Amino acid sequence: MPKNRAPKNQTWKNRNSDPIYQLRDRFSPMNPVSLFCILAGVSLNAGAQLLLKAGTNAVGHFEFTRANIIPVAWRLATQPPIIGGLACYVISVAVWVVGLSRVDVSIAYPMLSLGYVVNAFAAWYLFGEIMSVQKLVGIGIILVGVVVLARS
Repeated sequence: MPKNRAPKNQTWKNRNSDPIYQLRDRFSPMNPVSLFCILAGVSLNAGAQLLLKAGTNAVGHFEFTRANIIPVAWRLATQPPIIGGLACYVISVAVWVVGLSRVDVSIAYPMLSLGYVVNAFAAWYLFGEIMSVQKLVGIGIILVGVVVLARS
């Protein structure tokens, strides 16, 4: 039955006030706007990780100890990539919440795994991290899983 039609025994007024129909309509399959919100949230989250990595690369290896916690924290907090990464996280949460309001969490949440795919290739390209056959197989499995879930 098409989504916009009420059953024969139910008027539009009754259908629109029925909580079951409201829930079904609210959590309908992913439409382009919902997909955009979910993918934007994932992309911003992945971008945040890359910016944080760039910021920590600029600072170098460090450890927090009682003696250096303030200077190291200050150095991290003043790195532009760290600030940008934290901003991306904040925006990603806002966009993600909008997406979750439109899509079942059982479909949306697994899409976060696309961030692993984005970050694996970006880390290989930007930071020279190794892209092994095992990583490529894992990425393939993730992509198949996301496609299967998105179509359910």
